[in-house]
Amino acid sequence: MTATAVGSSAVVMNPDGPSASARLLSATCRGLVRPLLRVAPITRTTIPVGACAIDGLARLRPSPRGIERERIVLDGFRMEIVRPQGTARALHHGALLYLHGGGFAICGIRSHRPIAASLARRTGLPVVNVEYRQLPGTRITESIEDCLTAYRWLLRHGVDQGRIVFAGDSAGGYLAFATALRAQESGLPAPAGLVGLSPLLDLDYTAKRHYQHRARDAYIPLSAISAVVRIGAEVDGVLDPRLSPVNAELAALPPVLLISAEEELLRYDCELMTQRLTAAGVPNTLELWRGQVHAFMSIAPDLPESRAALARTAHFVQACFAEGYQARTA
Repeated sequence: MTATAVGSSAVVMNPDGPSASARLLSATCRGLVRPLLRVAPITRTTIPVGACAIDGLARLRPSPRGIERERIVLDGFRMEIVRPQGTARALHHGALLYLHGGGFAICGIRSHRPIAASLARRTGLPVVNVEYRQLPGTRITESIEDCLTAYRWLLRHGVDQGRIVFAGDSAGGYLAFATALRAQESGLPAPAGLVGLSPLLDLDYTAKRHYQHRARDAYIPLSAISAVVRIGAEVDGVLDPRLSPVNAELAALPPVLLISAEEELLRYDCELMTQRLTAAGVPNTLELWRGQVHAFMSIAPDLPESRAALARTAHFVQACFAEGYQARTA
């Protein structure tokens, strides 16, 4: 994979175009998922149906090979620690706190086990896959609290914050940033780094109404984002802007890696966050992957482009650990 510089902090990955398997995924999303999401309303009633369907599909996927799994039950939710098989790496060596996507409403440990396994194999580290509480039974702020509880659990179990990176896709990317900001407010140390994979970072869906890639997105409609925000974040039809990570005080955040499809709706969020991180003096990189779909690396971790993106994520994690060690010993 090659890169071409765009501006000061964004690069276009795979400029020669997508692989055959990536083109097939895009066609499937455009031909099946996109029409479904545009006609099926997202409501408190339909969310459980969709969650059940996604879980059923996840059960049909082959279990990832080369990993060991450990189930952890906390107050009201559960986590799964995914380790590379045979490495016996203890948590104190470092860990990724992985927060799955799914619009704060669907998906979980099973659906995102393949990407957790891929990251565990590539980093050689335990990946803590968090199944936080979701809509419609809870609100987005409570999902953040679960993720913060998971971070506290890691710290209590002896993991140095300089050996922890938060990562997440889509809504999970939102939670990675929101959890880091909530940790800061709670007096907890910042993690070593943040990774957002097609992350949702601005809950203000009205800001995206005229975004150029809104109509080009392979399957995510703006109506889906507005529906989950109305259910999970608005109060009497009003959205508190402080709930959006792009509006927070960002200067204390650790280095950030953002990965987005080149033509997806949430590229808007990534570009806005990159601008504000740069203004706040936070090291950051935005990668735009040509010919891919929203959250391609979590939907199909074995795509050639997904493997490359996750390998770059693993390199970023190791760089964050090294930078944190140098800062502590300087």
